[in-house]
Amino acid sequence: MGCSGCRVRFNFGRALSRVSVFFAMVLIFTYFFYCLTGFCDTAPRTLYAQQTQNRDYDILDDNRRILDDLRPPPRLRLHLPDAPSLRNGTDPADTEQVNLPGQMPHHMLDSAKDGAKSNDMPVSNTFGTKKFPQAIIIGVKKGGTRALLEFLRIHPDVRAVGAEPHFFDRFYDKGLEWYRNLMPRTLDGQITMEKTPSYFVTKEAPGRVCTMNCHTKLIVVVRDPVTRAVSDYTQTLSKNPGLPSFQSLALKNSSTGLIDTTWSAVRIGLYAKHLENWLQHFPLSHFLFVSGERLVSDPAGEMGRVQDFLGLKRVVSDKHFYFNQTKGFPCLKKPEGSSRPRCLGKSKGRPHPQIPSEVLQRLRDFYRPFNHQFYQMSGQDFGWD
Repeated sequence: MGCSGCRVRFNFGRALSRVSVFFAMVLIFTYFFYCLTGFCDTAPRTLYAQQTQNRDYDILDDNRRILDDLRPPPRLRLHLPDAPSLRNGTDPADTEQVNLPGQMPHHMLDSAKDGAKSNDMPVSNTFGTKKFPQAIIIGVKKGGTRALLEFLRIHPDVRAVGAEPHFFDRFYDKGLEWYRNLMPRTLDGQITMEKTPSYFVTKEAPGRVCTMNCHTKLIVVVRDPVTRAVSDYTQTLSKNPGLPSFQSLALKNSSTGLIDTTWSAVRIGLYAKHLENWLQHFPLSHFLFVSGERLVSDPAGEMGRVQDFLGLKRVVSDKHFYFNQTKGFPCLKKPEGSSRPRCLGKSKGRPHPQIPSEVLQRLRDFYRPFNHQFYQMSGQDFGWD
């Protein structure tokens, strides 16, 4: 009887063991089935796997950098863009900041973001290469350079820095590689551009640009020097309301009526003198002189000349512009994907202060011989007299 009880307990234990093995096999089979059908991908990855993935990504980045470094340098005909400020005017508050190689200066970030938003034909940051600009808008301040740049950015074959790099006048010591890293990436057939109006009046700029590339195309937007001086003064006055009157700055002595050429607002308008400096390094054929007045009255016509000069197909035309009566200058029509038309900011189109007519006449008389000299040098009569 005792042996019979042992036998029953032994058989029950064997049965329980078989059931456990059966369930274990079912679980193992189920696990392999789910793995084979892909459901295991949702399981958390091990730290080692994540580290391996990150390392592979870093290696790919390093390989890309190495390939960029191994690419041959751009042909000499390519032109460099400038490196510092973002506005036509130079703010006294703008201070040079130390940046790592290839890092955009802090004062350029906002303008660069605005430029990226306004570019209708963006190129992905991961495609193309950074090149020195083939063309630079070198001047002049308050002549219409910002309008020209924004109009050009409509063109799908133009990639431009939204900010003013000021490389050839303020950040030259940072080196060409720093400058090149500021440029947007471009694909084959696209042109890299930048604009810094202060280059035109900077004595060292022509030689520095030529050192980079003596085949660079140079665009100068010029405007009646008297109107330009008043616009320049208006911009400065908006930032410094305590500024002396225009006439006290423009005239050395109110009784003699002598013009003070040491004042930058007056000096910039001596276009012939500044052009002489550039012609020591570049032939006249490398320049295009754009009329700031015609850029307002006939933007499509002036843009046609600019596109021809750059060797671009005439894409920017009348259909892209409308005249804004409030601002007093042309704006870009609503681009695709945008909710409204695009106009230059509030800093453009400010009302000018009232200047005594006799002061303006003295300035016109002063500029007249320089204007005629500039007409002869450039081969264009801008009709400012």
